[in-house]
Amino acid sequence: FLATALLFVSSAVAAQVDSVGTDGDKETVCFGPEVDPEFPGGMDSLYAYLCRNVSYPAEARDSNITGKVFVSFTIERDGSVTNVKILRDIGGGCGAAVVEAVKNMPRWKPATLYGKPIRMQFSLPVNFSLEDEEDPETAGMTREQKCLYRFLHPRKR
Repeated sequence: FLATALLFVSSAVAAQVDSVGTDGDKETVCFGPEVDPEFPGGMDSLYAYLCRNVSYPAEARDSNITGKVFVSFTIERDGSVTNVKILRDIGGGCGAAVVEAVKNMPRWKPATLYGKPIRMQFSLPVNFSLEDEEDPETAGMTREQKCLYRFLHPRKR
């Protein structure tokens, strides 16, 4: 029997300012906010949210599809999430599952530059892996607990 576990790798999270403001009809582009955007409760809460809201699609599970889906999105000045795009998909419905969860995220605390909120592009990898249900490290844990455990304790292979 295989159980599902979603892993999220924090070291691969990347963010980039999309635009700071306007200069006439042009938008000024900048690559470094003073304060990065923040998911409500921080990164641990982001991963908990994704563990709760991204389901391993049956098609992917049945076909033993594993790997990383890379998603990109914009955190707007008001903290809303827009422009959700899959950068890399592994198939089996995994990309669609990630997009749905990201589109339904709560508002973030936006990034700031010079004390003003700015738009910022954010990229996030979401790892889909099939784990052995008999794993003694995760015996008795809920799906979400297993997901968070795998995030916090990646296996050494």
